[in-house]
Amino acid sequence: MDVLDAPRITPEMVAEHGLSQEEYGRILKALGREPNLVELGIFSVMWSEHCSYKSSRVHLKKLPTEAPWVICGPGENAGVIDIGDGDAAIFKMESHNHPSYIEPYQGAATGVGGILRDVFTMGARPIANLNALRFGRPDHPKTRHLVAGVVAGIGGYGNCVGVPTVGGEVNFDEAYDGNILVNAMTVGIARTDKIFYSAASGVGNPIVYVGSKTGRDGIHGATMASADFAEDSEEKRPTVQVGDPFTEKLLIEACLELMATDAIVAIQDMGAAGLTSSSVEMASKGGAGIRLDMNKVPQREEGMTPYEMMLSESQERMLMVLKPGREAEAEAIFKKWELDFAVIGQVTDTGRMELVWNGETVADIPLGPLADEAPCYERPYAIPKAPEPLTDIPESTDIAADLLKLMASPNLASRGWIWQQYDQSVGADTVQRPGGDAAVVRVHGTKKALAITTDCTPRYCYADPVEGGKQAVAEAYRNLCAVGAKPLAITNCLNFGNPQRPEIMGQFVGCIEGIAEACRALDFPVVSGNVSLYNETKGEDGSSLAILPTPAIGGVGLLEDWEKSATIAFKAEGETLLLLGHSTGHVGQSLWFDVCHGRREGEAPRVDLAVERRLGELVRQLIASGLVSAVHDVSDGGALVAIAEMAIAGAIGARLSLPAVANPASVLFGEDQGRILVTTGDPEAVTARASAASLFVAPIGVIGGLAVEGPGFSASLADLRAAHEGFFPKLMGSELTPEF
Repeated sequence: MDVLDAPRITPEMVAEHGLSQEEYGRILKALGREPNLVELGIFSVMWSEHCSYKSSRVHLKKLPTEAPWVICGPGENAGVIDIGDGDAAIFKMESHNHPSYIEPYQGAATGVGGILRDVFTMGARPIANLNALRFGRPDHPKTRHLVAGVVAGIGGYGNCVGVPTVGGEVNFDEAYDGNILVNAMTVGIARTDKIFYSAASGVGNPIVYVGSKTGRDGIHGATMASADFAEDSEEKRPTVQVGDPFTEKLLIEACLELMATDAIVAIQDMGAAGLTSSSVEMASKGGAGIRLDMNKVPQREEGMTPYEMMLSESQERMLMVLKPGREAEAEAIFKKWELDFAVIGQVTDTGRMELVWNGETVADIPLGPLADEAPCYERPYAIPKAPEPLTDIPESTDIAADLLKLMASPNLASRGWIWQQYDQSVGADTVQRPGGDAAVVRVHGTKKALAITTDCTPRYCYADPVEGGKQAVAEAYRNLCAVGAKPLAITNCLNFGNPQRPEIMGQFVGCIEGIAEACRALDFPVVSGNVSLYNETKGEDGSSLAILPTPAIGGVGLLEDWEKSATIAFKAEGETLLLLGHSTGHVGQSLWFDVCHGRREGEAPRVDLAVERRLGELVRQLIASGLVSAVHDVSDGGALVAIAEMAIAGAIGARLSLPAVANPASVLFGEDQGRILVTTGDPEAVTARASAASLFVAPIGVIGGLAVEGPGFSASLADLRAAHEGFFPKLMGSELTPEF
């Protein structure tokens, strides 16, 4: 259908584009006339939650984003921090939730591809991928299919593009039955004097399209990601993009080669909303205008209209502004890498987006209303009241049986079945693979390394959003310290339900407040991130099932010497096992209470940020001085689960000695925060340092034997390993290659 001959816009068309009538009124005011179909489509994607953050912007401003080592905070394609010697780490986490539920393989694969582009767009060579995945109940009829497809998609894309997948999280809960979460994170390295930004400048400068051709895949992907699911979610498959990791690898190399010259003025990934968002963001950030000739856009399908070209989310595409006269040089590079290259427009001084097709103007929109002046809502919210403290804590009749049950449970079982499908060491710089507290990857050619982790405990966030937000940041901080790294900054991926429900908006606001408080206390700023709302599904009765509030945190820290990184594995017989930090026995919201007693009740554990900071600093000093041989933070499942994980990793047991307490299970399985386990051959020295730091410290056992045993219980390493490694093979079948 010819755009200029399209019918007038109707209320039904406005609703189909995800816009309210009030928002349509704003469009009429901005244009001074009715929009045509192309213009309506452009407004619809730019004003979607996914692109405009219209329900979250007002609260995101509460997050601390600055530190002396922060080069670039939120607002660009990714965050940038200084890691010394002229090197910068560039990283971000993003969601690809809705597409992965609809089509798990391509949804997850293109999620990886998109986050890679966000990082290398800024001049960095990607060195590590991570992911944070949430699925529904293991026995839900869709779960096996979704797990298989998502894991295969992550591995298929990451392995082919040549970037190691080194860590992440996988959790199960019935709240994700109808809306899984696939959050992808990439970290890259660049030189501080070779960082590229997206602001277009220079009137008359050429605008260049590079990469793959534009097709009809992914049209309205951003709009789809900004609405909840109905029962017809399967019909949304055409809105899911299709990825090609081999083209992405070529695009990485071509972009980095051109970046080695001085030809680029600005560069932007074509991600959500494709050519629309990339061109609008470049022009608006530069305070310029943009004029595009749609006939020059490389197309892989016949008869594409400007509407389809502007809203397509075809993958492996970039938009650039070049210095005048450098087009031939740039084209030669992209042709060498067998990629499309086309000059499709120029920078103007009009402050408008102008699109021309077949010699006629098919869109003419002021950029202000599309970007900085997009709707911004202060939605009503009510932060949920924290649950009452537990008053009836049960006792365990069999500690060993409870431990084995926890080790075999979906949220604690080994993820080896998943990790084995990811290339963890391509590039030859991976120091610590998945399975520890944080991944460690060398900065190539140096002694430095980056430690990277993803963390969040959604059940805490549901019980107490503020405390849960604090805990997510504190655990990321603790995990980085546990390998010896100094935490520097975080990215986040904030996954929540429908923000138009006050209780959901309250979860979001509460988590933001907790994250902000923790980041300030730990000097751990937010440098990039993503918000994913409307993660819920409408049932046939009209009710909605929202996910648990899931503010996933991706943390990055620095090791000056990668050879001094610590691991979780017990190392030697006879060493002393020490618990550092806290010791109170908090079982509210714990996995032990849930898995072994079928109850998810009580308060979320309190987070003492001052203790977290002192503990982290102490542990880093102990690792650097060589006083400790194994280090592991205490989190899900409590201290006894952490000890079992250390024993399995080192193939050595431990004989535990515990103080006389009324309920040993609460001490062994409690999930108090701010705690780390260490092993040492010099317990007196470690104890003295912990006491000097005003931290609780207690010797709780000696390393040795082939079991984890204590007063009245014993679990053999063989039984623990069998329990720990049995869940995924049973869920997925014995084959390594999953079905999808």
